[in-house]
Amino acid sequence: MDLLELEMNPVQAIPDLEPGVVERDELAARRSLRAQVAKLERELADAFVTAFPMGGLPDGVKDVRRDPRVLVLGGLERVRDELGERLQSARVTISRRAEIQEANRVYLERMLLEPRKHRYARISCEDLGEPGCGAWHVRPRLGLIGMLMGWWQVKLSSGCPLPRAARACVRPA
Repeated sequence: MDLLELEMNPVQAIPDLEPGVVERDELAARRSLRAQVAKLERELADAFVTAFPMGGLPDGVKDVRRDPRVLVLGGLERVRDELGERLQSARVTISRRAEIQEANRVYLERMLLEPRKHRYARISCEDLGEPGCGAWHVRPRLGLIGMLMGWWQVKLSSGCPLPRAARACVRPA
């Protein structure tokens, strides 16, 4: 019962810390937050490099200060949290695009196995996550006769035509 009746002054409950202890604790917290921010920036850079062939990542930075500054602990925590959110968003974007590309690859395999069931279907190399500007087409073999006879084939287009300037240089003599 004596403990319950004892009034405790909240100011006296917190021991006075020496300034050196607070500075060391703050320096350790800053060092830890800077290490976490650096790790998140490396992971975000890796995600950017991974997503670049897939079409890149959406711009996530809207309010950027360009002047040099030393952030307080709250500012470092805010930067860390924003980087974590951007990294999570980048990973979701990459996984969605990878799922779409995988579904397109499966569809291409089906087109190659049974072209008759996928008449006039078209998948670009970009949809498959491959470089270049070619496209896979299901077309009738031998034109109208092949269409009437049910002869279908899958062809890969040669890709982009020559640019106009290059075509002008390659004139027949």
